[in-house]
Amino acid sequence: MPSSGMLDEFKRFLDRSRFAVVFTGAGVSTESGIPDFRSPGGIWSKNRVIYFDEFVRSHDARVEAWTRLFDGRPTLKAATPNAGHRAIAQLVDAGKVSHVITQNIDGLHQASGVPASKVIEVHGNATYAKCLECELRHEFDELEPAFRATKEPPTCKACGAIVKSATISFGQSMPELEMQRAAEAALECDLFLAIGSSLVVYPAAGLPIAAKKHGARLVILNRDPTELDHLADLVINAEIGPTLAKVVGVN
Repeated sequence: MPSSGMLDEFKRFLDRSRFAVVFTGAGVSTESGIPDFRSPGGIWSKNRVIYFDEFVRSHDARVEAWTRLFDGRPTLKAATPNAGHRAIAQLVDAGKVSHVITQNIDGLHQASGVPASKVIEVHGNATYAKCLECELRHEFDELEPAFRATKEPPTCKACGAIVKSATISFGQSMPELEMQRAAEAALECDLFLAIGSSLVVYPAAGLPIAAKKHGARLVILNRDPTELDHLADLVINAEIGPTLAKVVGVN
């Protein structure tokens, strides 16, 4: 647990803030049993990366991607919000945090009680799929039985085009609206809380830099040091959930 002095300083920053923004990475969700993509046992250590253009171009790549996705669904479905998620939700509910910008794709911020309108998912969402043409939403529970039976990748029930999980793959364009909303939130806040992110994946990792340059205080809470620690007003290297629970006052 961080020193009482660090926790008190974190609380002071929150108390003085009028418009705080939370930015979360994989470290928030690892405490819910979801492996970090980069960690031992994470997806990148077990499977090759399927780039977006390969997914679109190759039937076999789509079969591989969908097989991997459905095989991994039980882990995602079993995950529940932890103390870190609940603390962030409490800050949003209290009006202290205006938006939660997240690199995570698990939907746990929404499950913890943060209104979907206040969650900005810059890397998409792994709890549903959508058509790459008409963007119609498709539910996995509807897609999985047919795929398991036929091994044919799903196509859109409305237009017949390729369907893909609603995550942002390597080589796929970042979602313009979400990135615009995230940039606006970062520039409007007076306190930017970067929590559980290694802060190495751009353009999302540029958000705390923009917030700091625009006059916001920057707090970084992560288990390990980051490359942006030198910019921060406060750096805490500790477990996410217990630290936030102590600062915010949740179980």
